[in-house]
Amino acid sequence: MGITSAHPDDPHYVHRGGWLRATTLGGNDGIISVSSLIIGVASAGADQAVVVLSGIAGLTAGAMSMAAGEYISVSSQRDLEKADINRERQALSDAPDEELNELETIYRERGLSDNTAATVARELMAHDALGAHLRDEVGIIEAQRARPLQAAIASGVTFSVAAFLPVLASVVAPSSAIVTSIVATALLSLAILGAAGAKAGAAPVGRAIIRVVGWGALAMAVTALIGSLFDVKV
Repeated sequence: MGITSAHPDDPHYVHRGGWLRATTLGGNDGIISVSSLIIGVASAGADQAVVVLSGIAGLTAGAMSMAAGEYISVSSQRDLEKADINRERQALSDAPDEELNELETIYRERGLSDNTAATVARELMAHDALGAHLRDEVGIIEAQRARPLQAAIASGVTFSVAAFLPVLASVVAPSSAIVTSIVATALLSLAILGAAGAKAGAAPVGRAIIRVVGWGALAMAVTALIGSLFDVKV
């Protein structure tokens, strides 16, 4: 659900925050974690079949973990929102005059005159008292409400799609060039993900690409080093 704008030619993107965060997190984690896992196992000297199996296991476990983690964490946020909504609803029922004064105070502190603040508070209370208090007192906006199922699906699906890329590269790459192929695939995928996320949120593309590629390269370098130190034949 979008936010109505008085300037349709100059849209805002804050309402995309929930699914965009989950999507970016899932995709980024899918690429980095599974690529790093495969590289670590390959650097330890495992044969290609074991490397591929480790990637598939990482994809499956990671997708389920991301979906479950997003659902649980966002559900906790949703529970907090529901508790605040219930408290405000009860307060409006028990002490409407106090709630009106509270809203007037908020508007005065934001710069409105006493008369204007009182008028705005009364009219908003008459139109949608609970919505006015949730928005201006608590900071809960419907377009930005926590949506656990949306977050779980977005994160799990994007993790799976993103993680499939390094797994596919490990299958088709020559056994002598698995690590090189995974690194190239991962860095290219991260660059595309960073650019897409920046475009969706109208943020600087270059900065986003550098951020995700840099952290991904670091993660893969560390796991490659650890794997080469152990040199375990699996």
